[in-house]
Amino acid sequence: MPLSEHEQRLLDQIEQALYAEDPKWANTVRISDPRSHYKRRLVKASIGFALGVVLMMVGVVISMIPLGVGGFVVMLAACLWGLSSWKRMNGFGDAPASGSPARGRAARRTKGTFMERMEERWRRRHDER
Repeated sequence: MPLSEHEQRLLDQIEQALYAEDPKWANTVRISDPRSHYKRRLVKASIGFALGVVLMMVGVVISMIPLGVGGFVVMLAACLWGLSSWKRMNGFGDAPASGSPARGRAARRTKGTFMERMEERWRRRHDER
């Protein structure tokens, strides 16, 4: 839905005020391709993973179990963060558009809570008989 002329003017004024106040931040926010944001997160996650490996190995070498476990946790967190960034960067983590028709099992899975889905299955079974 397009913005009205008044809304567009207000948005432009806000954008100009932000750009005048902090040009570096405004330039960072203005990046049109969100994939660059996820690429940066992926690089940071890779660095975090490497740091976790180092911490885990140091913990093993000097026989400090908590340090090794902490390194493993850092590795795991960085891996999950990087995977979520990679999914979003490639479009796998996006929700389907609200205007698009929902199809198949995936559409049924996203609808309602667990109990609502079970009730719906129960109703379908009785309707089929």
